[in-house]
Amino acid sequence: MPQINKTPNEYQKMVKNAHPSDSKVKNFISAYVIGGLICVVGEIITNILTAQGLALNEAGPLMSVSMIFIGGLLTGIGVYDEIAQYAGAGTIVPITGFANAIVSPAMEYKQDGYILGLGAKMYSVAGPVLTYGMLSAFIVGIIKLIFI
Repeated sequence: MPQINKTPNEYQKMVKNAHPSDSKVKNFISAYVIGGLICVVGEIITNILTAQGLALNEAGPLMSVSMIFIGGLLTGIGVYDEIAQYAGAGTIVPITGFANAIVSPAMEYKQDGYILGLGAKMYSVAGPVLTYGMLSAFIVGIIKLIFI
């Protein structure tokens, strides 16, 4: 094993030079644009469904299901991760990020079997979000029941 004779300052300089530059402005803009484009796709789906005669209150849930399907499909074929590398949080916030959070662990743990792998690990990322979301909804419901 070769010895590296560097001072802490020289080592920090080497690390800084090797680390890729990270532009916060570029990250913000790419997240905003890609997240916005995902929302535009959702609006297009809603407009198509309402043009086919569905009421808006029927088209909304169908659009959500469609976006979850698209997010899961793109995760399954490896495209969503490529988009996420560029867009960062722009792909996490929309509903397609939920689909990605479910499908990614399912794909990763599938080789461990359907019960102990896929079934047990599928909600490892989204499970806490679902749990605390349902708990929050329950608490808000109780508060509303008591005070309203």
